[in-house]
Amino acid sequence: MTHLSGILPEIQMGLASLFVHKLRSLLTMLGMIFGVGAVVAMLSITSGAQKEMMSYIDLLGVNNIIIEAKEAVDRNELQQRRTISPGLTFRDYRAIMENVQGIEAATPRKRFKPTKVLPKTASEQPVLIGVTADYLQINNLKIVEGRFFTVEDDTRSAPVCVLGESAKVNLLGYDSAAGKYVKINEIWLQVVGVLAQQATADTDVEGVEVVNRNNLVIAPLNTVMRRFEDNNSYLKDEIDGIYIKVATGVDSIETSGVVNAILAATHKDAGDFNITVPQGLLEQRRRTQFIFSVVMICIAGISLLVGGIGIMNIMLATVLERTREIGIRRAIGARQADIIRQFLTEAVLISIIGGLIGILFGYSLSKVIAAAAGWSTDVTTASIAVAFGVSVGIGLLFGIYPAVQAAKLDPIEAIRYE
Repeated sequence: MTHLSGILPEIQMGLASLFVHKLRSLLTMLGMIFGVGAVVAMLSITSGAQKEMMSYIDLLGVNNIIIEAKEAVDRNELQQRRTISPGLTFRDYRAIMENVQGIEAATPRKRFKPTKVLPKTASEQPVLIGVTADYLQINNLKIVEGRFFTVEDDTRSAPVCVLGESAKVNLLGYDSAAGKYVKINEIWLQVVGVLAQQATADTDVEGVEVVNRNNLVIAPLNTVMRRFEDNNSYLKDEIDGIYIKVATGVDSIETSGVVNAILAATHKDAGDFNITVPQGLLEQRRRTQFIFSVVMICIAGISLLVGGIGIMNIMLATVLERTREIGIRRAIGARQADIIRQFLTEAVLISIIGGLIGILFGYSLSKVIAAAAGWSTDVTTASIAVAFGVSVGIGLLFGIYPAVQAAKLDPIEAIRYE
């Protein structure tokens, strides 16, 4: 308590000194305001990008390997490809399952864009995909109504389906959907389940076709292969995708290398497929994010450095202005430590006030950036603490030299100073 009562008068004296020269104090704080604001804004952009990246990787599945067929755009390109490669086929799927170790679950995928859907919808028509029952496990999907189709449903090509959340609302409204029917082209399918709403990613990744995962009609693979016929089938591969989930502890990047070698051999390097490994994307983006973060922090650090130099400059000028005051204080018994503490207090107060204003400025700046550029930003407690801590540290660091210079003044010479 005694220690606190000794500090409070120094804080009051420091504030009074700052308010004597309001404009000068404000101009000195500007460096800290912009520096702290820049740190908060840059860290919020970095944190937002990191969070968006992690949600996207979770969307794809960290332990997954995704193979997508590169579809031909016209008959000529297809004919050229078929002279080299048969495209993505069930044979590829069987070769992968027989020769690759550590696979926990896998499914081929066949996708159709329906020409007619009943009940009719004013929204975008859903996409029909055929997969095996493993699709639920591979993509960590949650069922909110009914059930997912079974291996038995797939074996007997049962006319059943599971709806994504958006497809269910667009086709059947908000009432219970289980047991109702939807007509895709000429085939009626009974709805046996509805999926929980899934996160969607704004970021496109090369090799992964962007599809609204909530606007899907998911049916057993055999049902789709045997009951539906695509009018543009001559342009399509036998299957257009394969989802693979590797077991925990298995390196998905290494496994993808084996998968790629198998497909490259059967496709004779035709380049008609893409393999996406979310774990590899995660590592790549982490490296990019780290470099981006370092650059941003360096830029913000320069602003803080300039602010620190401004504090040192103004404190040296203050020492010169108050030489006589320092001499009087020393003459009536103030120690060198008291003088150092007085000027350090003023320097730190400039940093604290500038830091607090800078935090508000940085928070506002991050929101403006998010609105203007469409970037995801996330102002965290850690970013505020780091920015504020650095600003106070800079106040201490750059205030030490002027404070020591003030304490070294000879009391008699200081009193005589005009």
